Amino acid sequence: MSSNETENILLCYPSHPDSCPRAHRPTLVKVTMYAFVSLMILMTVFGNLLIIISISHFKQLQSPTHLIVQSLAVCDCLLGLLVMPYSMVRSVEGCWFLGNVICKVHSSLDLTFGISSLIHLSLISIDRYLAICDPLKYKMRVTNNTVTVFITFTWIFSFVYSFSVVFSGVFAVGLEGFILQVSCFGGCVVFFNKEWGLTCVILAIIIPGTIMSSLYIIIFTVVRKHTKVLSEKVSVTTTGVNSQSSAHRERKAAKTLALVMGVFFICWLPYAIATAVDPFLHFVTPADVFEALGCFAYLNSTCNPLIYGFFYPCFQKAFKTLISTYICGFNHSHTLIIRNHIHLNVN
Repeated sequence: MSSNETENILLCYPSHPDSCPRAHRPTLVKVTMYAFVSLMILMTVFGNLLIIISISHFKQLQSPTHLIVQSLAVCDCLLGLLVMPYSMVRSVEGCWFLGNVICKVHSSLDLTFGISSLIHLSLISIDRYLAICDPLKYKMRVTNNTVTVFITFTWIFSFVYSFSVVFSGVFAVGLEGFILQVSCFGGCVVFFNKEWGLTCVILAIIIPGTIMSSLYIIIFTVVRKHTKVLSEKVSVTTTGVNSQSSAHRERKAAKTLALVMGVFFICWLPYAIATAVDPFLHFVTPADVFEALGCFAYLNSTCNPLIYGFFYPCFQKAFKTLISTYICGFNHSHTLIIRNHIHLNVN
């Protein structure tokens, strides 16, 4: 590299002969990017912490469904704490400053939380399917202990699968020559070969998405039938009113959970498609495009607490109580009670 080229190109490690080039961005652009992603991280961590604390604090919220939601919030919160800050620096600066081993750990955690989120969403859809389509068996079979077992398995599987795939390098078999050619000191990029790119999309997006979509279609069909039957039974008795109210809650719950699933796929699908297609295009997708798609995928973890806060009255009340008590200091801890009219399943 000539002296003139060296002057024009900023390097991640100027003293290293094989350093990656830094991203050339104006200072205002860098500040804006740091501010935007930092706000995303704060909203992700704080919002999901509210969900975790709310379910842990209020026994009325500790239903099987909400335990899965709480575990999903833990997943999103850890993504905001352990993955997003380092991805932010890599995206803005175009450099990785923490070495190859930490790069693999970072990539493994990124994959872990993505897989874990998807499995949690699958568990929620199955839980709602059983609760609405077979409520009698649901109360007998689906307990907090049963859900805890499935959640534990989800976390173990996600960690073992992700770390074994990344550290073994099996996803990059056949790309050794290409990776050696494009790699440089100060980079942290994961390249998927054609087989693994397609496999990840099929196993992680298409199959679970098809199953969840099918379950929610069945749920909406059943809820519509229940609503129609109840509406035909015109009654002014308390039982009739409660039945209609219950059907309304279940319908609203199914719609809200479907919204959570829809946001997940809207956020993650572009990144997954790019990962699958890029190997067939000889990796022509610019790094900035991948970073932007990755940031958009992370946005899903920011949106989940907002969805719960806007659409679930029980979480709205819990959030207000916790914030007014521990941040504003308006209430005392012994007054943190969720009234009986907040139902356990989903409102």
